[in-house]
Amino acid sequence: MNAPKQLILAAIAASLCGLAQAHGIWFAQRADRLAMVYGDGAEDLDVVKRLPKISSVGGTDAAGKPVSVKLETEGRMAFVDLTHKPTVLTATLNNGLWSRDAAGKWHGKGKDEVPGATISGRYLKYATHLVALPAGGVAPAPGLALQIVPVGTKFPRNKNEPLSVQVLFDGKPLPRAKVWQDVVTDPDGEPLVADADGRVTLPVRNQGLNVVRAEHESASVDPGKTDRTHHFATLSFMLEHAPE
Repeated sequence: MNAPKQLILAAIAASLCGLAQAHGIWFAQRADRLAMVYGDGAEDLDVVKRLPKISSVGGTDAAGKPVSVKLETEGRMAFVDLTHKPTVLTATLNNGLWSRDAAGKWHGKGKDEVPGATISGRYLKYATHLVALPAGGVAPAPGLALQIVPVGTKFPRNKNEPLSVQVLFDGKPLPRAKVWQDVVTDPDGEPLVADADGRVTLPVRNQGLNVVRAEHESASVDPGKTDRTHHFATLSFMLEHAPE
């Protein structure tokens, strides 16, 4: 096989592999309310039918104390009840087992149920949202296996200002973590690579909604069914626009 053909096949394989990995969860404003989103880029899918896969939704107030958070559904949307005034929101979604067969089709099953499976994994999604922008860093949230945590003494207020974050996995810094600037407006952009302490500084992409993304693969917890466990985390926040 010649080199160009090999490159084409490798690109196709990478694209197909990404189909099960690419979607994430985050929070964004919809119709003057805060909603949970499941999607990739501009794609905004039906989150309500995926609510059974959401294993947790939580929040903390300005003092860092846990507060009650629940989701309210309307049609295909799930809105956050902000009655208890959370300043930070978190959520986890277990997207279950997915395997790709030899023809490239994905199935919501383990490799033991998909003959000739070429890729298989358990896909987990995590979200952290800053309802109120902090002055500086933010404490890590409990219960998120993979998370993006703002660090430093100053949180940006404007596009292109530097945002410093640390990627944690199981509560520990994740060396060489891959971090993308924004899921929504640049889903296929090249990732930045964090340092040995899981830290990286990136320019804020948007004067509005920003959804920073990190991904990580760990060992399979059920090797008879999957080859890997894939973790997809987001950190979302909104910068204010200039007065009208």
